Amino acid sequence: MKKYIVIVAGGKGLRMGTDIPKQFLPIGGKPVLMRTIETFYTYDTGINIIVVLPVDQQKYWCELCHNYHFDIPHRVTDGGNTRFHSVKNGLAMVDDDSLVGIHDGVRPFVSHEVITMCYQEAALHKAVIPVVNVVETLRQLHGNTSVTVDRSAYKLVQTPQVFSAKLLKDAYQQPYSTTFTDDASVVEALGMPVTLVPGNRENIKLTTPFDTKVAEALIGCSI
Repeated sequence: MKKYIVIVAGGKGLRMGTDIPKQFLPIGGKPVLMRTIETFYTYDTGINIIVVLPVDQQKYWCELCHNYHFDIPHRVTDGGNTRFHSVKNGLAMVDDDSLVGIHDGVRPFVSHEVITMCYQEAALHKAVIPVVNVVETLRQLHGNTSVTVDRSAYKLVQTPQVFSAKLLKDAYQQPYSTTFTDDASVVEALGMPVTLVPGNRENIKLTTPFDTKVAEALIGCSI
């Protein structure tokens, strides 16, 4: 079955404290988004890669690709006002009879093992997301007080979230809701169950300056 990966890269870098959008920041001498694309291309050179970027960032991306001699095949489509609308734009380029993953552009460290498991399980169960255990103590707020909750009842969700393309496209025909925090929540709104598979702890989302320090360390360890 044909495989797609829609890489959503619409960040503005505000929490990074930089004018450069976070997906374009260099780590280990290469922009984050290029590393993310490389991860999926080295997993499967036949995968169809779609990158969703805001219109006003696409020229800069083309310049980066030229400057870094980046030639991995991929298509670019326009980002929307929200992540929901950006994903919907990406799905318009996906065949119904396929598997499609949705991935954060600033998660370059997902392992090939996790990607493989997500696509394999999606072929069986139609909706799959990678998760990792919560290792910190959690407290739930109740007004001015808080209580400890059982962390074993919670998981941290990562990407890629992989689905039957027809199912996901049907789910994205629903009206937008602020309760849609990821693709799994959109599918769940149709009443469809979502299968969990183990993620990898290194698959962090690069959002803050501290995250970039962790990323540089991860790259250094892999050399």
